[in-house]
Amino acid sequence: MKPSRPSDPYWMLLPTLLLLFVFFVFPLGMLVEHSLFSWDLLTPARYVGLGNYRSLLRSGELWQTFCTTLSMSTAVVLGSMSAGLGLAVLLDRPGRWAAFVRSAVFSAYVVSWVSVGLLFLWLLDADSGIFASVWRIFAAGRAPQWLADPALAPWAVAGVTIWKITGYALVIFLSGLQDVPQSILEAAQLDGASKARRFASVTWPLLRPTTLFVGTTSLIASFQLFDVVRVMTQGGPVRSTTVFVYAIYEQLFLDLRVGRASAEAVVFFGILLLLTGAQFLLFRDREST
Repeated sequence: MKPSRPSDPYWMLLPTLLLLFVFFVFPLGMLVEHSLFSWDLLTPARYVGLGNYRSLLRSGELWQTFCTTLSMSTAVVLGSMSAGLGLAVLLDRPGRWAAFVRSAVFSAYVVSWVSVGLLFLWLLDADSGIFASVWRIFAAGRAPQWLADPALAPWAVAGVTIWKITGYALVIFLSGLQDVPQSILEAAQLDGASKARRFASVTWPLLRPTTLFVGTTSLIASFQLFDVVRVMTQGGPVRSTTVFVYAIYEQLFLDLRVGRASAEAVVFFGILLLLTGAQFLLFRDREST
């Protein structure tokens, strides 16, 4: 039998690397190339170099979009992780009731974004929505314009997103909790540690890899918000919910600015890469201490 050569494992990786090149590296290269041209899909492309990037910086649009996306993403990541972890701790037990609640919370995650957007568009209606009716009963006044007020609309969209993806965080945290060795928890209990102390000193440190995974995937999902924004606010009011993906959509499909949309997408990719790397470094430093 012919012995395997050291290079054989790399040949086994070739199909995956080929797919990665075709569907990620090559499109990314095309995106960078298009960002150096001015093109409206109707006339020939004109090379402008870094002109699209300079135009985005001078207009102030890039900074506004970044601040809006970052603030909404921070709320979504912190809210969904806190809710998911809290529910996981409460529902990490046998029984039909706990199983039913777990299934009910996770069911929101499998519903399409468009359906969720349409549902909350009706629920948050300031005139006939359920939330408005409850507000009038308890507050005895007109309900706030959750989707028409620039100060409230970003947090309304962030709240809808938290409701949508909390089930995902719940399932991942449940898996992490069930991997915590019971022997360590029992030893801490025998030493007199309370439930809160056992969670803070034993369970939470062991959940750091799970937390890193949930935080990274939630950050990527929150930065890619589009459907719920398109359905509920269309980027308004006064561009208060215009996140990166929706801004790219506007540049490309509404304004036909292919080069400028490509430049914004390149910047968006770089920011997302930096934030993900920062998360990894933060958790790695905490684990090393």
